[in-house]
Amino acid sequence: MKAITRSTFYNISSFQILTMFRRGLFYSYLSLYLRFFLGLSVTETTLFATIPMVLNIVFQRFVWGKISDKYQRRRTLIIFGEVLAAVGTLLVWYIHKIPDGKIAAGYVIIIGLSLVEIFWSMSNIGWSAIISDLYPEEERTSVLARLSSIGALGRIVGVLIGGLAYDGLAQHYEGWGFDQGLLFFIASGIMLLSTIPMFFVPEGGIRVRIPGPHETEKSEARLSRLSEISKVFTLFLLAMIFINFGRNSIAVIKAQYLSLEEGFAVSSQLLSYIVNMQSLAIFIFGLFVTRLSRRYKDVILLFAGTIVGILSLLGFAVASTLVVIFISNFLAGVSMVVILSSSYSYASKLIPPEHRGKQFAWFNATFFLSWGVAGTLIAGPIVDFLIRTGTSQVFAYKISFLSSAALVVIGAIILYFADQKTRRIMR
Repeated sequence: MKAITRSTFYNISSFQILTMFRRGLFYSYLSLYLRFFLGLSVTETTLFATIPMVLNIVFQRFVWGKISDKYQRRRTLIIFGEVLAAVGTLLVWYIHKIPDGKIAAGYVIIIGLSLVEIFWSMSNIGWSAIISDLYPEEERTSVLARLSSIGALGRIVGVLIGGLAYDGLAQHYEGWGFDQGLLFFIASGIMLLSTIPMFFVPEGGIRVRIPGPHETEKSEARLSRLSEISKVFTLFLLAMIFINFGRNSIAVIKAQYLSLEEGFAVSSQLLSYIVNMQSLAIFIFGLFVTRLSRRYKDVILLFAGTIVGILSLLGFAVASTLVVIFISNFLAGVSMVVILSSSYSYASKLIPPEHRGKQFAWFNATFFLSWGVAGTLIAGPIVDFLIRTGTSQVFAYKISFLSSAALVVIGAIILYFADQKTRRIMR
Protein backbone atom coordinates (compact mmCIF):
# COMPACT_ATOMS: atom_id res chain seq x y z
CA MET A 1 0.00 0.00 0.00
CA LYS A 2 1.04 3.59 -0.58
CA ALA A 3 1.48 5.78 2.50
CA ILE A 4 -1.74 7.69 1.87
CA THR A 5 -3.63 4.43 1.35
CA ARG A 6 -2.18 2.96 4.52
CA SER A 7 -3.19 6.05 6.50
CA THR A 8 -6.68 5.84 5.02
CA PHE A 9 -6.95 2.18 5.96
CA TYR A 10 -5.93 2.92 9.55
CA ASN A 11 -8.65 5.54 9.87
CA ILE A 12 -11.28 3.32 8.27
CA SER A 13 -10.19 0.52 10.61
CA SER A 14 -10.61 2.81 13.62
CA PHE A 15 -14.16 3.57 12.53
CA GLN A 16 -14.86 -0.13 12.01
CA ILE A 17 -13.55 -1.23 15.39
CA LEU A 18 -15.60 1.42 17.21
CA THR A 19 -18.73 0.56 15.22
CA MET A 20 -18.44 -3.14 16.00
CA PHE A 21 -17.69 -2.37 19.66
CA ARG A 22 -20.96 -0.45 19.85
CA ARG A 23 -22.97 -3.18 18.11
CA GLY A 24 -21.57 -5.93 20.33
CA LEU A 25 -22.16 -3.87 23.47
CA PHE A 26 -25.75 -2.92 22.66
CA TYR A 27 -27.41 -5.46 20.39
CA SER A 28 -26.04 -8.65 21.95
CA TYR A 29 -28.32 -8.13 24.96
CA LEU A 30 -31.21 -5.99 23.72
CA SER A 31 -33.44 -8.97 22.86
CA LEU A 32 -32.97 -10.30 26.42
CA TYR A 33 -34.08 -6.95 27.81
CA LEU A 34 -37.16 -6.87 25.57
CA ARG A 35 -38.08 -10.52 26.17
CA PHE A 36 -37.35 -11.15 29.84
CA PHE A 37 -37.42 -7.67 31.43
CA LEU A 38 -40.12 -5.91 29.41
CA GLY A 39 -42.10 -9.09 28.66
CA LEU A 40 -42.48 -9.01 24.87
CA SER A 41 -43.16 -12.23 22.94
CA VAL A 42 -40.48 -13.91 20.83
CA THR A 43 -41.93 -12.50 17.61
CA GLU A 44 -42.31 -9.04 19.15
CA THR A 45 -38.64 -9.01 20.17
CA THR A 46 -37.63 -9.52 16.54
CA LEU A 47 -39.39 -6.28 15.61
CA PHE A 48 -36.51 -4.21 17.02
CA ALA A 49 -34.46 -5.54 14.12
CA THR A 50 -37.21 -5.85 11.50
CA ILE A 51 -38.80 -2.40 11.41
CA PRO A 52 -35.50 -0.48 11.70
CA MET A 53 -33.93 -2.57 8.95
CA VAL A 54 -36.90 -2.05 6.62
CA LEU A 55 -36.62 1.71 7.10
CA ASN A 56 -32.85 1.47 6.71
CA ILE A 57 -33.15 -0.14 3.30
CA VAL A 58 -36.00 2.11 2.12
CA PHE A 59 -33.97 5.21 2.91
CA GLN A 60 -30.76 3.73 1.50
CA ARG A 61 -32.46 2.94 -1.79
CA PHE A 62 -34.78 5.89 -2.29
CA VAL A 63 -33.11 8.74 -0.38
CA TRP A 64 -29.46 8.40 0.60
CA GLY A 65 -28.49 6.19 -2.34
CA LYS A 66 -29.76 8.79 -4.80
CA ILE A 67 -28.05 11.59 -2.88
CA SER A 68 -24.82 9.58 -2.80
CA ASP A 69 -24.91 9.00 -6.57
CA LYS A 70 -25.87 12.60 -7.35
CA TYR A 71 -23.36 14.39 -5.13
CA GLN A 72 -20.78 11.59 -4.63
CA ARG A 73 -20.39 12.58 -0.94
CA ARG A 74 -19.69 9.30 0.87
CA ARG A 75 -17.75 10.46 3.95
CA THR A 76 -20.21 13.27 4.65
CA LEU A 77 -23.10 10.81 4.79
CA ILE A 78 -21.20 8.61 7.25
CA ILE A 79 -20.35 11.45 9.64
CA PHE A 80 -23.80 13.07 9.63
CA GLY A 81 -25.47 9.68 10.01
CA GLU A 82 -23.45 8.70 13.08
CA VAL A 83 -23.90 12.07 14.84
CA LEU A 84 -27.68 12.15 14.33
CA ALA A 85 -28.01 8.50 15.37
CA ALA A 86 -26.07 9.19 18.57
CA VAL A 87 -28.48 11.95 19.59
CA GLY A 88 -31.47 9.81 18.65
CA THR A 89 -30.28 6.84 20.72
CA LEU A 90 -30.20 8.94 23.90
CA LEU A 91 -33.72 10.19 23.18
CA VAL A 92 -34.94 6.60 22.81
CA TRP A 93 -33.74 5.74 26.33
CA TYR A 94 -35.28 8.87 27.86
CA ILE A 95 -38.68 8.42 26.18
CA HIS A 96 -38.89 4.67 26.91
CA LYS A 97 -38.81 5.48 30.64
CA ILE A 98 -41.99 7.57 30.40
CA PRO A 99 -44.72 4.87 29.93
CA ASP A 100 -45.98 3.06 33.03
CA GLY A 101 -46.35 -0.32 31.32
CA LYS A 102 -43.36 -2.43 30.32
CA ILE A 103 -44.90 -3.56 27.03
CA ALA A 104 -45.41 0.06 26.02
CA ALA A 105 -41.80 0.81 26.96
CA GLY A 106 -40.68 -2.05 24.73
CA TYR A 107 -42.56 -0.64 21.77
CA VAL A 108 -41.08 2.81 22.41
CA ILE A 109 -37.64 1.22 21.99
CA ILE A 110 -38.71 -0.56 18.80
CA ILE A 111 -40.24 2.58 17.26
CA GLY A 112 -37.44 4.81 18.52
CA LEU A 113 -34.66 2.63 17.12
CA SER A 114 -36.60 2.47 13.85
CA LEU A 115 -36.38 6.25 13.53
CA VAL A 116 -32.71 6.22 14.54
CA GLU A 117 -32.07 3.67 11.80
CA ILE A 118 -32.99 6.30 9.21
CA PHE A 119 -29.83 8.16 10.20
CA TRP A 120 -27.74 5.01 10.38
CA SER A 121 -28.80 4.22 6.82
CA MET A 122 -26.92 7.38 5.76
CA SER A 123 -23.78 5.92 7.27
CA ASN A 124 -24.40 2.44 5.85
CA ILE A 125 -24.75 3.52 2.23
CA GLY A 126 -21.78 5.87 2.50
CA TRP A 127 -19.66 3.06 3.94
CA SER A 128 -20.55 0.55 1.21
CA ALA A 129 -19.82 2.99 -1.59
CA ILE A 130 -16.62 4.49 -0.17
CA ILE A 131 -14.86 1.11 0.03
CA SER A 132 -15.44 0.55 -3.69
CA ASP A 133 -14.39 4.14 -4.41
CA LEU A 134 -11.10 3.88 -2.54
CA TYR A 135 -9.97 0.36 -3.41
CA PRO A 136 -9.62 -1.39 -6.79
CA GLU A 137 -11.64 -4.48 -7.61
CA GLU A 138 -8.85 -6.97 -6.93
CA GLU A 139 -8.26 -5.64 -3.39
CA ARG A 140 -11.83 -5.42 -2.09
CA THR A 141 -12.20 -8.97 -0.76
CA SER A 142 -8.92 -8.61 1.10
CA VAL A 143 -9.82 -5.17 2.47
CA LEU A 144 -13.28 -6.28 3.63
CA ALA A 145 -11.83 -9.37 5.28
CA ARG A 146 -9.22 -7.36 7.16
CA LEU A 147 -11.82 -4.81 8.25
CA SER A 148 -14.04 -7.65 9.49
CA SER A 149 -11.13 -9.10 11.43
CA ILE A 150 -10.28 -5.75 13.00
CA GLY A 151 -13.93 -5.06 13.76
CA ALA A 152 -14.17 -8.41 15.53
CA LEU A 153 -11.70 -7.17 18.15
CA GLY A 154 -13.99 -4.26 18.89
CA ARG A 155 -16.99 -6.56 19.03
CA ILE A 156 -15.26 -8.90 21.49
CA VAL A 157 -14.56 -6.03 23.89
CA GLY A 158 -18.05 -4.61 23.36
CA VAL A 159 -19.76 -7.92 24.13
CA LEU A 160 -17.69 -8.40 27.30
CA ILE A 161 -18.43 -4.90 28.57
CA GLY A 162 -22.08 -5.23 27.58
CA GLY A 163 -22.35 -8.45 29.59
CA LEU A 164 -20.92 -6.72 32.64
CA ALA A 165 -23.10 -3.63 32.22
CA TYR A 166 -26.32 -5.59 31.56
CA ASP A 167 -26.71 -6.54 35.23
CA GLY A 168 -24.43 -3.87 36.69
CA LEU A 169 -21.47 -6.15 37.43
CA ALA A 170 -23.91 -8.63 39.02
CA GLN A 171 -24.64 -6.01 41.68
CA HIS A 172 -28.05 -5.08 40.30
CA TYR A 173 -30.80 -6.83 38.31
CA GLU A 174 -30.88 -8.41 34.85
CA GLY A 175 -31.57 -5.59 32.40
CA TRP A 176 -30.19 -2.82 34.63
CA GLY A 177 -27.78 -1.56 31.96
CA PHE A 178 -30.62 -0.77 29.56
CA ASP A 179 -33.18 0.25 32.16
CA GLN A 180 -30.90 2.83 33.78
CA GLY A 181 -29.44 4.02 30.49
CA LEU A 182 -25.78 3.04 30.86
CA LEU A 183 -25.70 0.99 27.66
CA PHE A 184 -27.53 3.73 25.73
CA PHE A 185 -25.05 6.38 26.87
CA ILE A 186 -21.98 4.28 26.06
CA ALA A 187 -23.35 3.42 22.60
CA SER A 188 -24.07 7.08 21.82
CA GLY A 189 -20.64 8.18 22.99
CA ILE A 190 -18.96 5.59 20.79
CA MET A 191 -20.93 6.79 17.74
CA LEU A 192 -19.67 10.33 18.25
CA LEU A 193 -16.12 9.11 18.82
CA SER A 194 -16.19 7.00 15.64
CA THR A 195 -16.68 10.09 13.46
CA ILE A 196 -13.25 11.50 14.39
CA PRO A 197 -11.13 9.13 12.22
CA MET A 198 -13.55 9.59 9.31
CA PHE A 199 -12.55 13.26 9.04
CA PHE A 200 -9.14 12.02 7.89
CA VAL A 201 -10.54 9.71 5.18
CA PRO A 202 -10.99 10.95 1.58
CA GLU A 203 -14.53 12.03 0.68
CA GLY A 204 -14.82 9.26 -1.89
CA GLY A 205 -17.04 9.42 -4.94
CA ILE A 206 -16.20 9.25 -8.63
CA ARG A 207 -16.39 11.63 -11.55
CA VAL A 208 -19.30 10.72 -13.80
CA ARG A 209 -18.29 11.50 -17.37
CA ILE A 210 -20.92 12.28 -20.02
CA PRO A 211 -20.05 10.50 -23.29
CA GLY A 212 -19.57 12.59 -26.44
CA PRO A 213 -21.54 12.12 -29.69
CA HIS A 214 -18.86 9.88 -31.23
CA GLU A 215 -19.22 7.48 -28.29
CA THR A 216 -22.95 6.86 -28.79
CA GLU A 217 -22.57 3.41 -30.34
CA LYS A 218 -20.19 2.29 -27.61
CA SER A 219 -22.59 3.65 -25.02
CA GLU A 220 -25.51 1.74 -26.53
CA ALA A 221 -23.49 -1.48 -26.53
CA ARG A 222 -22.51 -0.84 -22.93
CA LEU A 223 -26.14 -0.23 -21.95
CA SER A 224 -27.12 -3.53 -23.55
CA ARG A 225 -24.43 -5.35 -21.58
CA LEU A 226 -25.42 -3.55 -18.38
CA SER A 227 -28.99 -4.75 -18.92
CA GLU A 228 -27.78 -8.36 -19.03
CA ILE A 229 -25.63 -7.85 -15.95
CA SER A 230 -28.59 -6.28 -14.15
CA LYS A 231 -30.63 -9.46 -14.66
CA VAL A 232 -27.81 -11.57 -13.26
CA PHE A 233 -27.40 -9.15 -10.36
CA THR A 234 -31.09 -9.60 -9.53
CA LEU A 235 -30.70 -13.39 -9.44
CA PHE A 236 -27.58 -12.98 -7.28
CA LEU A 237 -29.56 -10.78 -4.88
CA LEU A 238 -32.24 -13.48 -4.64
CA ALA A 239 -29.59 -16.02 -3.68
CA MET A 240 -28.19 -13.68 -1.02
CA ILE A 241 -31.70 -13.10 0.37
CA PHE A 242 -32.09 -16.82 1.10
CA ILE A 243 -28.51 -17.24 2.36
CA ASN A 244 -28.54 -14.20 4.64
CA PHE A 245 -32.14 -14.64 5.79
CA GLY A 246 -31.39 -18.23 6.72
CA ARG A 247 -28.17 -17.45 8.59
CA ASN A 248 -29.50 -14.42 10.42
CA SER A 249 -33.15 -15.32 11.05
CA ILE A 250 -32.09 -16.79 14.40
CA ALA A 251 -29.70 -13.95 15.29
CA VAL A 252 -32.20 -12.21 17.59
CA ILE A 253 -33.62 -15.32 19.25
CA LYS A 254 -30.31 -17.14 19.74
CA ALA A 255 -29.57 -15.41 23.06
CA GLN A 256 -33.10 -16.17 24.28
CA TYR A 257 -32.65 -19.85 23.46
CA LEU A 258 -29.39 -20.06 25.38
CA SER A 259 -30.93 -18.28 28.39
CA LEU A 260 -33.93 -20.63 28.75
CA GLU A 261 -34.23 -22.09 32.25
CA GLU A 262 -35.24 -25.47 30.82
CA GLY A 263 -32.28 -25.38 28.43
CA PHE A 264 -28.73 -24.16 28.93
CA ALA A 265 -29.77 -21.33 31.30
CA VAL A 266 -26.60 -19.34 30.65
CA SER A 267 -25.89 -16.12 32.56
CA SER A 268 -25.23 -12.83 30.78
CA GLN A 269 -21.52 -13.31 31.47
CA LEU A 270 -21.42 -16.83 30.01
CA LEU A 271 -23.50 -15.59 27.09
CA SER A 272 -20.82 -13.00 26.36
CA TYR A 273 -18.23 -15.79 26.05
CA ILE A 274 -20.45 -17.71 23.62
CA VAL A 275 -21.13 -14.61 21.53
CA ASN A 276 -17.43 -13.83 21.44
CA MET A 277 -16.64 -17.22 19.91
CA GLN A 278 -18.25 -15.80 16.79
CA SER A 279 -16.18 -12.62 17.10
CA LEU A 280 -13.01 -14.68 17.60
CA ALA A 281 -13.75 -16.62 14.42
CA ILE A 282 -14.30 -13.38 12.51
CA PHE A 283 -10.96 -12.05 13.76
CA ILE A 284 -8.99 -15.19 12.89
CA PHE A 285 -10.58 -15.93 9.53
CA GLY A 286 -10.71 -12.26 8.57
CA LEU A 287 -6.94 -12.47 8.33
CA PHE A 288 -7.05 -15.91 6.70
CA VAL A 289 -9.56 -14.86 4.02
CA THR A 290 -7.08 -12.26 2.79
CA ARG A 291 -4.77 -15.10 1.73
CA LEU A 292 -7.59 -17.24 0.40
CA SER A 293 -8.88 -14.40 -1.77
CA ARG A 294 -5.58 -14.41 -3.67
CA ARG A 295 -5.93 -18.12 -4.48
CA TYR A 296 -9.66 -18.66 -4.96
CA LYS A 297 -12.41 -16.83 -6.79
CA ASP A 298 -15.08 -14.95 -4.86
CA VAL A 299 -17.77 -17.48 -5.76
CA ILE A 300 -15.72 -20.39 -4.38
CA LEU A 301 -15.29 -18.58 -1.07
CA LEU A 302 -18.97 -17.66 -1.08
CA PHE A 303 -20.03 -21.29 -1.49
CA ALA A 304 -17.59 -22.36 1.23
CA GLY A 305 -18.96 -19.76 3.64
CA THR A 306 -22.51 -20.87 2.85
CA ILE A 307 -21.74 -24.52 3.63
CA VAL A 308 -20.13 -23.55 6.93
CA GLY A 309 -23.23 -21.49 7.74
CA ILE A 310 -25.45 -24.53 7.22
CA LEU A 311 -23.25 -26.61 9.53
CA SER A 312 -23.47 -23.90 12.18
CA LEU A 313 -27.28 -23.88 12.13
CA LEU A 314 -27.43 -27.67 12.26
CA GLY A 315 -25.09 -27.57 15.24
CA PHE A 316 -27.48 -25.34 17.19
CA ALA A 317 -30.38 -27.63 16.26
CA VAL A 318 -28.77 -30.82 17.59
CA ALA A 319 -26.64 -29.41 20.43
CA SER A 320 -27.05 -31.06 23.82
CA THR A 321 -23.93 -29.58 25.40
CA LEU A 322 -22.41 -26.12 25.55
CA VAL A 323 -19.30 -27.43 23.79
CA VAL A 324 -21.34 -27.91 20.61
CA ILE A 325 -22.87 -24.46 21.07
CA PHE A 326 -19.43 -22.86 21.32
CA ILE A 327 -18.26 -24.70 18.19
CA SER A 328 -21.43 -23.81 16.28
CA ASN A 329 -21.12 -20.13 17.11
CA PHE A 330 -17.47 -20.22 16.04
CA LEU A 331 -18.60 -21.66 12.69
CA ALA A 332 -21.21 -18.89 12.46
CA GLY A 333 -18.38 -16.37 12.69
CA VAL A 334 -16.37 -18.14 10.01
CA SER A 335 -19.41 -18.17 7.76
CA MET A 336 -20.15 -14.50 8.37
CA VAL A 337 -16.72 -13.12 7.51
CA VAL A 338 -16.28 -15.32 4.43
CA ILE A 339 -19.75 -14.56 3.07
CA LEU A 340 -19.57 -10.84 3.85
CA SER A 341 -16.22 -10.24 2.17
CA SER A 342 -16.69 -12.52 -0.85
CA SER A 343 -20.29 -11.49 -1.59
CA TYR A 344 -19.39 -7.79 -1.40
CA SER A 345 -16.54 -8.28 -3.84
CA TYR A 346 -18.73 -10.39 -6.14
CA ALA A 347 -21.46 -7.73 -6.10
CA SER A 348 -19.02 -4.86 -6.71
CA LYS A 349 -17.99 -6.46 -10.00
CA LEU A 350 -21.61 -6.46 -11.18
CA ILE A 351 -22.37 -2.87 -10.12
CA PRO A 352 -21.48 0.04 -12.47
CA PRO A 353 -19.38 2.66 -10.60
CA GLU A 354 -21.84 5.46 -11.36
CA HIS A 355 -24.68 3.51 -9.70
CA ARG A 356 -22.92 2.32 -6.55
CA GLY A 357 -25.22 4.24 -4.21
CA LYS A 358 -28.52 2.78 -5.43
CA GLN A 359 -27.23 -0.69 -6.36
CA PHE A 360 -25.37 -1.23 -3.11
CA ALA A 361 -28.58 -0.25 -1.33
CA TRP A 362 -30.21 -3.34 -2.87
CA PHE A 363 -27.24 -5.51 -1.97
CA ASN A 364 -27.20 -4.17 1.59
CA ALA A 365 -30.91 -4.98 1.84
CA THR A 366 -30.20 -8.70 1.62
CA PHE A 367 -27.99 -8.38 4.69
CA PHE A 368 -29.68 -5.75 6.83
CA LEU A 369 -33.22 -7.08 6.40
CA SER A 370 -32.06 -10.58 7.29
CA TRP A 371 -31.43 -9.53 10.91
CA GLY A 372 -35.06 -8.71 11.52
CA VAL A 373 -37.52 -9.59 8.78
CA ALA A 374 -36.51 -13.25 8.68
CA GLY A 375 -36.86 -13.48 12.44
CA THR A 376 -40.26 -11.79 12.42
CA LEU A 377 -41.69 -13.77 9.50
CA ILE A 378 -40.01 -17.15 10.03
CA ALA A 379 -38.06 -17.95 13.20
CA GLY A 380 -40.17 -15.96 15.67
CA PRO A 381 -43.59 -17.23 14.50
CA ILE A 382 -42.31 -20.82 14.37
CA VAL A 383 -41.18 -20.64 18.00
CA ASP A 384 -44.35 -18.91 19.20
CA PHE A 385 -46.63 -21.31 17.29
CA LEU A 386 -44.93 -24.45 18.58
CA ILE A 387 -44.95 -23.14 22.16
CA ARG A 388 -48.69 -22.42 21.89
CA THR A 389 -49.29 -25.99 20.66
CA GLY A 390 -47.70 -27.34 23.83
CA THR A 391 -44.20 -28.30 22.72
CA SER A 392 -41.25 -27.42 24.92
CA GLN A 393 -39.53 -24.10 24.37
CA VAL A 394 -36.21 -25.82 23.65
CA PHE A 395 -37.76 -27.97 20.91
CA ALA A 396 -39.51 -24.94 19.38
CA TYR A 397 -36.25 -23.02 19.09
CA LYS A 398 -34.44 -26.02 17.59
CA ILE A 399 -37.05 -26.36 14.85
CA SER A 400 -36.48 -22.71 13.96
CA PHE A 401 -32.76 -23.47 13.52
CA LEU A 402 -33.58 -26.32 11.13
CA SER A 403 -35.92 -24.15 9.07
CA SER A 404 -33.18 -21.53 8.83
CA ALA A 405 -30.71 -24.12 7.53
CA ALA A 406 -33.22 -25.08 4.82
CA LEU A 407 -33.36 -21.46 3.63
CA VAL A 408 -29.58 -21.34 3.28
CA VAL A 409 -29.61 -24.53 1.19
CA ILE A 410 -32.14 -22.94 -1.19
CA GLY A 411 -29.93 -19.86 -1.43
CA ALA A 412 -26.91 -21.98 -2.35
CA ILE A 413 -28.84 -23.60 -5.20
CA ILE A 414 -29.92 -20.21 -6.58
CA LEU A 415 -26.35 -18.92 -6.25
CA TYR A 416 -25.11 -21.78 -8.44
CA PHE A 417 -27.45 -20.78 -11.29
CA ALA A 418 -26.65 -17.08 -10.84
CA ASP A 419 -22.94 -17.77 -11.15
CA GLN A 420 -23.46 -19.85 -14.29
CA LYS A 421 -25.19 -16.87 -15.92
CA THR A 422 -22.47 -14.51 -14.68
CA ARG A 423 -19.74 -16.60 -16.30
CA ARG A 424 -21.52 -16.58 -19.65
CA ILE A 425 -21.89 -12.79 -19.62
CA MET A 426 -18.39 -12.02 -18.37
CA ARG A 427 -16.64 -14.12 -21.04
